[in-house]
Amino acid sequence: MTDLSPLAAPARALLDRCRAQGLMIATAESCTGGLIAAVLTEIAGSSDVVERGFVTYSNAAKTELIGVPAELIEDHGAVSREVAVAMAAGALAHSRADLAVAVTGIAGPGGGTPAKPVGLVHLAAARRDGAGLHEEARYGERGRAEVRLATVRDALRLLDKLAGA
Repeated sequence: MTDLSPLAAPARALLDRCRAQGLMIATAESCTGGLIAAVLTEIAGSSDVVERGFVTYSNAAKTELIGVPAELIEDHGAVSREVAVAMAAGALAHSRADLAVAVTGIAGPGGGTPAKPVGLVHLAAARRDGAGLHEEARYGERGRAEVRLATVRDALRLLDKLAGA
């Protein structure tokens, strides 16, 4: 099992910031498989901030649970800016949250291509008022667990940045 304890401090800070502003969070996760929600909900009292989480590991789940158009996935691939942004928007549309974060990537060790190598992750965050952020991370082939942990760390940072917007 992956040690999530290094992420406790940024998760707690995010929860405190959102709590102070009355903001709720939703997650839409592919390559992290629910780790963002797990890190947040590991903290007692997080239920007043974490509204829900979607684990949309398959393309069908992205479409069925959060409304990512299948054509968008076909045109750009599941690991793309377009799909990450649509996932974040879909998480907002299918929840009561004020903020959403979405991640889609290739954690490895296999599955990479020259155009989309192992360690490539697209992260997107959206705010119900229309603000949004996107980052493309290239973590490299540092191992599946490390790619997933780095993704969670950066997702928390994106949410915190958007919460402060």
